[in-house]
Amino acid sequence: MFRPAAPPFEIRCPLHGAIDVDGDELAVINEPFVQRLRGIRQLGFSHLPFPGATHTRYAHSLGVMHLAGRAFDSCFRDEPFSSRARHRAYRHVVRLAALCHDLGHPPFSHAAEFAMPPLRELRVGAYSPERVAARLDAQATHEDYTVAILTQSPVAARIRDHFPFTPRHVAALVSHEVAVDDDFFVDRGVDLRPLLSQLISSDLDVDRLDYLRRDAYYTGTRYGEVDVTWLVSHLTRHTDDQGRVCLALDRRALYAFDDFMMARFHMFVMVYFHQKSVAYERMLQRYMTDPSCTYRLPADLDDYLRCDDAELTHHLRTAESPWAKRLVGKHPFKLAVEVHGSPEEVDLSPYQQSLREAGLEVLEASATGFVYRPRKAGKPPIYLVDRRAGPTGYAAPIDEVAEIYRRYDDALRIGRLYVAQEEMRVALQVLGAA
Repeated sequence: MFRPAAPPFEIRCPLHGAIDVDGDELAVINEPFVQRLRGIRQLGFSHLPFPGATHTRYAHSLGVMHLAGRAFDSCFRDEPFSSRARHRAYRHVVRLAALCHDLGHPPFSHAAEFAMPPLRELRVGAYSPERVAARLDAQATHEDYTVAILTQSPVAARIRDHFPFTPRHVAALVSHEVAVDDDFFVDRGVDLRPLLSQLISSDLDVDRLDYLRRDAYYTGTRYGEVDVTWLVSHLTRHTDDQGRVCLALDRRALYAFDDFMMARFHMFVMVYFHQKSVAYERMLQRYMTDPSCTYRLPADLDDYLRCDDAELTHHLRTAESPWAKRLVGKHPFKLAVEVHGSPEEVDLSPYQQSLREAGLEVLEASATGFVYRPRKAGKPPIYLVDRRAGPTGYAAPIDEVAEIYRRYDDALRIGRLYVAQEEMRVALQVLGAA
């Protein structure tokens, strides 16, 4: 039974100041699956090169929820809804999707995702069968776990008890694969799901707006210090020629958007793909793919609730594998080769072959960074709008008109090879002779 919102509470955040939550939202925040995120560091192994980076997925999720409310208010400042009840419901569903978008993250955030079971074992009934049929036997993702937790755990019951919508509606804003059979997102004949989903996941979503600033703050770097306040205050909406209500940005914030896009790229190069934290990620992967490893992330959600950084660290401390001992003892493989260039230019195979022919164990790590990724076919664009440009204004997909998309349309590939520290001298001799 839906009840009126309880008096607000405040949660202090070093980035956003006081984050207001009402009693119904607090009931979801206090759920064990949400509290589990306190035990998962936001940046996995990045606290090793950046000692301050011990912030958690929990703190990040609260920040995303806060920005989601502010972004919603900007997009709907004219309050176009059929009733105040509709307004409150849509604002709550966006804030809850933002709060819960990372519920499925495994220990060490992305670092342990490769230990997840096939999607079929999760039995995520909220998905549209035809949309996931092709990947049922593929490895599940943290987003799949998020949808499962939202719709099958006690979090689902808490949402039903406190809000006039279902857990599936919340999950639908996290994943486009979730099927919604009713018209909850339709108001006055307009489907709002595309826009509300873009607030949670798009090139200008509140997730990125929080984690860039938060990660920069805690790593002590400058690359992610974007003007979040200006960007959020200039968000709006646009109905395109297909009748879709899409996220839009006022032209006055275009240069802040350019800065935001570059910040994402620079954070990837300097923080997210830091050579030291990536070495630990590859060692963890090597351990978990070894036949002697007994650690697997469970498909059962009750068991998954106990999976956090401390639980995996305890397992590693009791394991006999030399890979586990390296991880616990902080004896990482060291960088032997690093190549930058376009995806076509980066070829590690000659170096890799030489090192392996010399009998050395080699770990490879490669990733591609983009200032932007091309929009997938059929995916709603983000629009750049200028309401002052004549009687009808101006609107165009931002990826078609913003200069930054034309100026930085190349990808940067970073390829690395690591060898054991005690074998580095041999590796350098082999590479010098290659």
